[in-house]
Amino acid sequence: MSLKHTFLLFFLFNLSSLVAQEPLDKLLSKYNSHSIPYISVEGLKMQSENEEVYILDSREMEEFEVSHLKNSIFVGYHNFSVANVTSKIKDKNAAIVVYCSLGIRSGNISEKLKHAGYTNIQNLYGGIFEWKNKGYSVYDASNKETQKVHAFSKHWSKYLTKGEKVYK
Repeated sequence: MSLKHTFLLFFLFNLSSLVAQEPLDKLLSKYNSHSIPYISVEGLKMQSENEEVYILDSREMEEFEVSHLKNSIFVGYHNFSVANVTSKIKDKNAAIVVYCSLGIRSGNISEKLKHAGYTNIQNLYGGIFEWKNKGYSVYDASNKETQKVHAFSKHWSKYLTKGEKVYK
Protein backbone atom coordinates (compact mmCIF):
# COMPACT_ATOMS: atom_id res chain seq x y z
CA MET A 1 0.00 0.00 0.00
CA SER A 2 1.39 3.39 -0.95
CA LEU A 3 1.89 6.23 1.49
CA LYS A 4 -0.88 8.12 -0.31
CA HIS A 5 -3.36 5.26 0.25
CA THR A 6 -2.29 4.89 3.89
CA PHE A 7 -2.84 8.59 4.49
CA LEU A 8 -6.25 8.46 2.76
CA LEU A 9 -7.38 5.51 4.90
CA PHE A 10 -6.14 7.23 8.07
CA PHE A 11 -7.98 10.42 7.10
CA LEU A 12 -11.25 8.61 6.31
CA PHE A 13 -11.09 6.59 9.53
CA ASN A 14 -10.62 9.74 11.64
CA LEU A 15 -13.29 11.62 9.70
CA SER A 16 -15.82 8.83 10.29
CA SER A 17 -15.19 8.92 14.03
CA LEU A 18 -15.87 12.66 14.08
CA VAL A 19 -19.13 12.25 12.18
CA ALA A 20 -20.20 9.20 14.22
CA GLN A 21 -21.18 11.17 17.31
CA GLU A 22 -24.57 12.59 16.72
CA PRO A 23 -25.08 15.99 18.40
CA LEU A 24 -27.08 15.69 21.62
CA ASP A 25 -29.85 18.02 20.36
CA LYS A 26 -30.44 15.81 17.35
CA LEU A 27 -30.29 12.62 19.41
CA LEU A 28 -32.86 13.87 21.94
CA SER A 29 -35.10 15.19 19.14
CA LYS A 30 -35.13 11.71 17.64
CA TYR A 31 -36.25 9.98 20.85
CA ASN A 32 -38.27 12.54 22.86
CA SER A 33 -41.71 14.00 22.17
CA HIS A 34 -40.77 17.44 23.59
CA SER A 35 -44.00 17.73 25.56
CA ILE A 36 -41.84 17.89 28.71
CA PRO A 37 -39.54 20.92 28.94
CA TYR A 38 -35.83 20.46 29.46
CA ILE A 39 -33.82 22.01 32.26
CA SER A 40 -30.08 22.53 31.90
CA VAL A 41 -27.68 21.16 34.47
CA GLU A 42 -26.90 24.74 35.49
CA GLY A 43 -30.63 25.42 35.84
CA LEU A 44 -31.11 22.38 38.06
CA LYS A 45 -28.09 23.29 40.18
CA MET A 46 -29.50 26.78 40.75
CA GLN A 47 -33.08 25.59 41.29
CA SER A 48 -32.06 22.92 43.81
CA GLU A 49 -30.08 25.50 45.80
CA ASN A 50 -33.01 27.93 45.96
CA GLU A 51 -36.16 25.83 46.28
CA GLU A 52 -37.42 22.35 46.98
CA VAL A 53 -37.20 20.15 43.93
CA TYR A 54 -37.65 16.40 43.69
CA ILE A 55 -34.88 14.87 41.58
CA LEU A 56 -35.88 11.48 40.20
CA ASP A 57 -33.36 9.00 38.76
CA SER A 58 -34.98 6.95 36.01
CA ARG A 59 -32.07 4.62 35.33
CA GLU A 60 -31.67 1.06 36.58
CA MET A 61 -30.51 0.27 40.13
CA GLU A 62 -27.02 -0.84 39.06
CA GLU A 63 -26.54 2.55 37.39
CA PHE A 64 -27.87 4.43 40.42
CA GLU A 65 -25.56 2.54 42.78
CA VAL A 66 -22.47 3.48 40.75
CA SER A 67 -23.38 7.17 40.80
CA HIS A 68 -26.34 9.48 41.11
CA LEU A 69 -27.15 13.12 41.78
CA LYS A 70 -27.17 14.14 45.43
CA ASN A 71 -30.55 13.66 47.14
CA SER A 72 -32.05 12.03 44.06
CA ILE A 73 -34.79 9.45 44.42
CA PHE A 74 -34.42 6.19 42.53
CA VAL A 75 -37.56 5.41 40.50
CA GLY A 76 -36.08 3.13 37.85
CA TYR A 77 -37.09 2.60 34.27
CA HIS A 78 -38.05 -1.00 33.47
CA ASN A 79 -39.80 -1.44 36.82
CA PHE A 80 -41.05 2.15 37.10
CA SER A 81 -44.26 2.56 39.05
CA VAL A 82 -46.35 5.72 39.16
CA ALA A 83 -47.80 4.45 42.46
CA ASN A 84 -44.30 4.40 43.93
CA VAL A 85 -43.83 8.07 43.00
CA THR A 86 -47.25 9.16 44.22
CA SER A 87 -46.52 7.54 47.59
CA LYS A 88 -43.42 9.77 47.88
CA ILE A 89 -44.64 12.94 46.15
CA LYS A 90 -48.22 13.77 47.11
CA ASP A 91 -48.27 17.31 45.68
CA LYS A 92 -48.99 17.04 41.95
CA ASN A 93 -47.71 20.62 41.50
CA ALA A 94 -44.33 19.97 43.16
CA ALA A 95 -41.20 20.79 41.17
CA ILE A 96 -39.85 17.54 39.71
CA VAL A 97 -36.75 16.99 37.58
CA VAL A 98 -36.27 13.55 36.06
CA TYR A 99 -32.91 12.38 34.75
CA CYS A 100 -31.22 9.34 33.24
CA SER A 101 -27.94 8.99 31.35
CA LEU A 102 -28.76 11.46 28.56
CA GLY A 103 -32.44 12.41 28.73
CA ILE A 104 -34.18 9.70 26.72
CA ARG A 105 -35.47 7.35 29.43
CA SER A 106 -36.21 10.32 31.67
CA GLY A 107 -38.35 11.78 28.89
CA ASN A 108 -40.44 8.60 28.86
CA ILE A 109 -40.80 8.55 32.65
CA SER A 110 -41.68 12.26 32.64
CA GLU A 111 -44.50 11.51 30.18
CA LYS A 112 -45.88 8.88 32.56
CA LEU A 113 -45.79 11.37 35.43
CA LYS A 114 -47.55 13.97 33.28
CA HIS A 115 -50.31 11.45 32.46
CA ALA A 116 -50.60 10.74 36.21
CA GLY A 117 -51.43 14.42 36.80
CA TYR A 118 -48.07 15.93 37.75
CA THR A 119 -47.84 19.43 36.34
CA ASN A 120 -44.35 20.77 37.10
CA ILE A 121 -41.98 18.24 35.50
CA GLN A 122 -38.72 18.92 33.71
CA ASN A 123 -36.32 16.56 31.95
CA LEU A 124 -32.61 17.09 32.70
CA TYR A 125 -30.98 17.90 29.36
CA GLY A 126 -28.04 15.56 28.83
CA GLY A 127 -28.77 13.68 32.07
CA ILE A 128 -26.10 12.57 34.50
CA PHE A 129 -23.55 12.55 31.64
CA GLU A 130 -23.97 16.29 31.08
CA TRP A 131 -24.04 16.86 34.86
CA LYS A 132 -20.65 15.17 35.19
CA ASN A 133 -19.28 16.76 31.99
CA LYS A 134 -19.97 20.18 33.54
CA GLY A 135 -17.91 19.20 36.59
CA TYR A 136 -20.72 18.70 39.12
CA SER A 137 -20.45 16.03 41.81
CA VAL A 138 -22.05 12.59 41.72
CA TYR A 139 -22.40 10.14 44.59
CA ASP A 140 -22.13 6.36 44.95
CA ALA A 141 -24.36 3.88 46.81
CA SER A 142 -22.78 4.99 50.13
CA ASN A 143 -23.50 8.64 49.27
CA LYS A 144 -19.77 9.35 48.93
CA GLU A 145 -18.59 11.56 46.11
CA THR A 146 -17.21 9.52 43.21
CA GLN A 147 -15.66 10.03 39.80
CA LYS A 148 -17.37 6.90 38.49
CA VAL A 149 -20.39 7.13 36.22
CA HIS A 150 -22.25 4.13 34.84
CA ALA A 151 -21.85 4.68 31.10
CA PHE A 152 -24.81 2.44 30.12
CA SER A 153 -23.10 1.09 26.98
CA LYS A 154 -20.08 1.71 24.76
CA HIS A 155 -22.40 3.32 22.20
CA TRP A 156 -23.90 5.86 24.60
CA SER A 157 -20.71 6.40 26.61
CA LYS A 158 -19.28 8.64 23.90
CA TYR A 159 -21.44 11.42 25.38
CA LEU A 160 -19.67 11.13 28.75
CA THR A 161 -16.41 13.11 28.50
CA LYS A 162 -15.47 13.45 32.17
CA GLY A 163 -15.30 10.98 35.03
CA GLU A 164 -14.50 7.28 35.05
CA LYS A 165 -16.77 5.20 32.82
CA VAL A 166 -18.14 2.06 34.44
CA TYR A 167 -19.87 -0.80 32.62
CA LYS A 168 -21.49 -3.47 34.77
